[in-house]
Amino acid sequence: MVADLSQLVKAYDVRGVVPDQWDESLAELFGAAFVQVTDADAIVIGHDMRPSSPGLAGAFARGATARGADVTLIGLCSTDQLYYASGALDLPGAMFTASHNPARYNGIKLCRAGAAPVGQDTGLTEIRTLVERWSEHGAPAPAPGTVPGTVTERDVLTDYAAHLRGLVDISAGRPLKVVVDAGNGMGGHTVPTVFEGLPLDLVPLYFELDGTFPHHEANPLDPKNLVDLQARVVAEGADLGLAFDGDADRCFVVDERGEGVSPSAITALVAARELARNGGEGTVIHNLITSWSVPEVVRENGGIPVRTRVGHSFIKAEMARHGAIFGGEHSAHYYFRDFWNADTGMLAALHVLAALGGQDGPLSGLVGRYDRYAGSGEINSTVADQTDRLAAVRAQYASRDGVTLDELDGLTATSTDWWFNLRPSNTEPLLRLNVEARDAATMTAVRDEVLALVRA
Repeated sequence: MVADLSQLVKAYDVRGVVPDQWDESLAELFGAAFVQVTDADAIVIGHDMRPSSPGLAGAFARGATARGADVTLIGLCSTDQLYYASGALDLPGAMFTASHNPARYNGIKLCRAGAAPVGQDTGLTEIRTLVERWSEHGAPAPAPGTVPGTVTERDVLTDYAAHLRGLVDISAGRPLKVVVDAGNGMGGHTVPTVFEGLPLDLVPLYFELDGTFPHHEANPLDPKNLVDLQARVVAEGADLGLAFDGDADRCFVVDERGEGVSPSAITALVAARELARNGGEGTVIHNLITSWSVPEVVRENGGIPVRTRVGHSFIKAEMARHGAIFGGEHSAHYYFRDFWNADTGMLAALHVLAALGGQDGPLSGLVGRYDRYAGSGEINSTVADQTDRLAAVRAQYASRDGVTLDELDGLTATSTDWWFNLRPSNTEPLLRLNVEARDAATMTAVRDEVLALVRA
């Protein structure tokens, strides 16, 4: 029977429930298809701490080696550590993780050599087609004369840490006390090595690797998952807190008061630093739900802002197309030209630590200059029909004076004093709403009006 991949293969990754939606037999087919589509003679594979990850990664490796590709296994790693390996080794890569999703989920993030993205338009559709065909008819035998690939193991954690620390020097800054909540995810594996020897008093929280997430979901964008970190920052009198998601490619920042710092403010802060490193010029990519403050700060610092869709494969493609020096998303993904255009929350965290340690004021004061507007944060609504609800909102705003609409990604409506974006999730039956305005009252009014339409 042909596998139903319609709910498994997303716009820029593979993700679903194990074993209900996929298992090791399907992972093996994905490995074979990945090698065929990328024409790779060698690949690198890493995985997170979920119980199903080692088995799925091993099955993918079997599929790849059967097609003649040599496999380098880097074992437990963060997603940005896999991107580092893909870049440094110049190999296509596969990372087994479901990021912040619950324990029963798992997935694959794929990239070509140099951490170049694999999404729907860059190979993932072809991979899906092959896996669907092979799951029904069986995978064809490898080409005559194909020699099975080899499997080697390699630890790249130390090299990954050295690469990041070579890009941002915080050794000369004042000592800082930082609480890090790894959420039982891969930050517990990477943070100790990256931070070792730096002028940091590290307070670890939930560093034990546990893919069942016993303390809280490893999604720092959900406020309830920050409660423990916020309390610990205040209790410790720390300078800041950092929260990583399950695969540690996203980093969320908490200030000395225990207040969350908007990822848009972090994007603006890092953009200003990266522009300064590059002589006050360069292109910065931001997705369409980052704050108005991001393009403003980029222009103020001599850069050129470019607005794009949400999603790591789209951002990476725009990074490469424009030769951008940096990119940021409101979801706390941060992309760097000096990291193969890939996203690394760890490098963004080092930038924040360097900026804070390089001056005497608190983090709240430092980021205040970048946090200029009232934002709703991302609000999710479960809906039966995403297309129908989007159409209802579009109809409501299409004829309003002074409102412009665009559909670069979902629906964005922009007025003089506010904007909102409403877009469907690629991984869940949700509509995601972001609203921003020049003042809190306007933001609240727009937010409530749109939510009433979405949830009608």
